[in-house]
Amino acid sequence: MRYLLALDQGTSSSRSIIFDELGRLHALVQQELPQIFPQSGWVEHDPMAIWQTQLATAHDVLTQAGLLASDIHAVGITNQRETTVLWNRRTGQPIHHAIVWQDRRTEPLCAELREQGLAATVQAKTGLLIDAYFSGTKLAWLLDNVPGARQQAANGELAFGTVDSWLIWQLTQGQVHATDVSNASRTMLFNVHSNQWDTELLQALDIPASLMPAVKPSSALFGEVHPSLLGAAIPIGGVAGDQQSALFGQACFTPGMVKNTYGTGCFMLMHTGPAFHASTNGLITSSAAQTTSQAEFAMEGSVFVGGAVVQWLRDGLKAIASSAGVQALAESVPDSGGVMVVPAFTGLGAPYWKPDARGAILGLSRGTSLGHIARASLESIAFQSAALLQAMQRDALQTGIPAVTELRVDGGASVNNLLMQFQADLLGSPVVRPVVTETTALGAAYLAGLSTDVFKNTNALSAQWQVDRRFEPHMAPDQAAELMARWEHAVRQTVL
Repeated sequence: MRYLLALDQGTSSSRSIIFDELGRLHALVQQELPQIFPQSGWVEHDPMAIWQTQLATAHDVLTQAGLLASDIHAVGITNQRETTVLWNRRTGQPIHHAIVWQDRRTEPLCAELREQGLAATVQAKTGLLIDAYFSGTKLAWLLDNVPGARQQAANGELAFGTVDSWLIWQLTQGQVHATDVSNASRTMLFNVHSNQWDTELLQALDIPASLMPAVKPSSALFGEVHPSLLGAAIPIGGVAGDQQSALFGQACFTPGMVKNTYGTGCFMLMHTGPAFHASTNGLITSSAAQTTSQAEFAMEGSVFVGGAVVQWLRDGLKAIASSAGVQALAESVPDSGGVMVVPAFTGLGAPYWKPDARGAILGLSRGTSLGHIARASLESIAFQSAALLQAMQRDALQTGIPAVTELRVDGGASVNNLLMQFQADLLGSPVVRPVVTETTALGAAYLAGLSTDVFKNTNALSAQWQVDRRFEPHMAPDQAAELMARWEHAVRQTVL
């Protein structure tokens, strides 16, 4: 039996998971990763904490599985995307905290770029909209605000990377500075047509090309884990940003297949094949995980606050003692009692793109209880995701992509049956949960296994994908449409 180690570095935790060649999960270890909030709208991580928690979980998962590093055939990496790290090439030390994808500090710079008329250029070259979400303006901020950074960059002393590049650098002890196309496509600096860093976009943000990592397909050899770290040299055979990795792990390999990951945020991706399609409905286009140099694309919509609304119920409102208690509280009432929660704590992402939106609770009455607010909070995750899929369906209709027949789901909140049923009802389409819901890590393992001959091709991976539960829609289409209209009305109230 051949084993694959997936390193899954996320926004709130670092995890290591071991799968076998049949796609079965053997062991999982997780460590929480603290977030740093220096001021309103700013979110950071300590890059050394990212590395140390990731390495610790890799050690612990081998122990839990009763395996040695020499038993691991290959390592795959998947990571929170857009989070930006800048470090010294000689010392391997970061020169500042990592700026997390949720961080909004660079919105003024984004506004300047829009005013300069760069929006069309950015979308045409990168598939993205100009937004503080992406790495490019975060990197520019670091260069402009860390004392001496610009001079060090000009001298070739610094390296930029998203979290995957940072982990590869540490795992290879500075021998490899690389990323994959899926992560590169989220920087707002990468031309997804040529699969190269774009000179015009680098110049627009005054970013030296010497900072940038080499870009490879997602399934490729990225070097070896240094033997001193885990006990043996292990090839790093796959790398993909978490959402593209989940699309891969869900076996969504053909145009029109869609998955939604319910995590801190919610991320819906539709595979669109080798043709690039720019969205006209508020979505973005990214490179999908690629097994060859052939371009593959995915249309994506991102919800900034998904499962994080449950954390807010727990930590902010003190409505529940633990996140696991949200379903019971929501089920203490038969419905939301007319309450709508729009969790625009950091603005609204796709398809709205309203950075100035703020959270709102609407429809309160004297009879409103915490149960109603909890249920409305859960339902907000489904409403935001339904708005994404409706936008995707409009784009698909315009571009000739096959119609969506089902939504494949994964991530922490996908285990919530109440939420999944409500999602199916709103969509009017089946929602399908697989046996293995750790599809983000599984995708990384699959990519690593393909490049090291554990798997022959993607057909072999499709054959491994199995259904745990299928949620069929029960709500009348008119009722679902009425609820969506109420949701859109609530969204309009969030911009002051």
